[in-house]
Amino acid sequence: MPASQTAGQASVLAELTDIFRTVFEDPAIELTPDMTADDVPCWDSMNHITIVVEAECRFGIQFLASEIEELKSVGELVQLIQARRAIVHA
Repeated sequence: MPASQTAGQASVLAELTDIFRTVFEDPAIELTPDMTADDVPCWDSMNHITIVVEAECRFGIQFLASEIEELKSVGELVQLIQARRAIVHA
């Protein structure tokens, strides 16, 4: 994996960590790519929508409903954000 891609993933993960900390009002949350909703207390469907909307605003992108439904982990969200940003910046 190229270093720029790894740096990009780390940057997105850091931004998502900030979003999660705000949404869940928990400054101690440390996201990892393999985390799922089962790993974060109170990560329910309503908070999921809030996370998605905040990510769209923060990164200047929009997701398709089908993409959101398929997300299984934080790592998949990071990859989706990177893919969407590549389209927007192409």
